[in-house]
Amino acid sequence: MLCQIMKEKNLTVYRLAKESSVPYATVNDLCKKKTRIEKSSAETVYRLAKALGVSMEELVAPAMADEERPSFELFRSHICHMVKEQTDILFLIEVLQKDTVRELADKKWYPEALYLLAMIDYLSRINSVPICNRYNDLRASKLQEPLFPQSLVLAAKITNDQSLLSKAVEEAIPEFSRFNIIESEVRDVC
Repeated sequence: MLCQIMKEKNLTVYRLAKESSVPYATVNDLCKKKTRIEKSSAETVYRLAKALGVSMEELVAPAMADEERPSFELFRSHICHMVKEQTDILFLIEVLQKDTVRELADKKWYPEALYLLAMIDYLSRINSVPICNRYNDLRASKLQEPLFPQSLVLAAKITNDQSLLSKAVEEAIPEFSRFNIIESEVRDVC
């Protein structure tokens, strides 16, 4: 998909690398299929999508269509970027119209389904929008183990300070922690 969009926009590997600030070698590896776009960092996908004038989802969608599951961190970042780039209400309308939560749950991608549902519930609360009861069956679910952002797990490991994880649990947004997903910031994403 990346190469196809580049061709449509008449962009070379060099030009896309320059406009996106993604290293030439990375863009080249993606075009030559030495590296898979869904395995790239969320920042790389975001920069490429922005430079190409498309959504992150459009770049990653072909991999998702093949039922290859992208990393949870990429999914999380994509959702946070969508929230950041759209108004809360437009995000809610789009996700609810597409029934993305149910689609993810049907694939048994429960962390992703519950993360998106938590985001819907959180944005509904802060915008005084009634909760969509279409997903009440999923609201009774909870991940068995807490799901922390990878950056936080890494920081706790590097500093050998497990209190970082405890503090994150205390500061987690309630709509997320209800599902055992530890999330404290959905707007300040790179």
